[in-house]
Amino acid sequence: MRIIVLFNLKPEADPAAYENWARTTDIPGVRALPSVSDFQVHRATGVLGSDQPSPYAYFEVIDITDMAAFGADAASEAVQKVAGEFRQFADDPQFILTEAL
Repeated sequence: MRIIVLFNLKPEADPAAYENWARTTDIPGVRALPSVSDFQVHRATGVLGSDQPSPYAYFEVIDITDMAAFGADAASEAVQKVAGEFRQFADDPQFILTEAL
């Protein structure tokens, strides 16, 4: 299973501070979870074939090996601390559950 998270930063959030936090805290922390096989954070650079900006500035892709185990991992105190820090940056993130066809 894969979770895709679409989000923009809150107006008061500094993109450089968010990206530093993502590189030093979020990415290594999520990748260390036993239920996660991969975790990537992407910054949008545009919309193909258009001069329009992307509707979302950032995309997270979380590959989950076991959803029940991920739920247990996510409930841990350490993950809740990181999730709280994420919420200080992200403005109404959309967590989309997916499955391969």
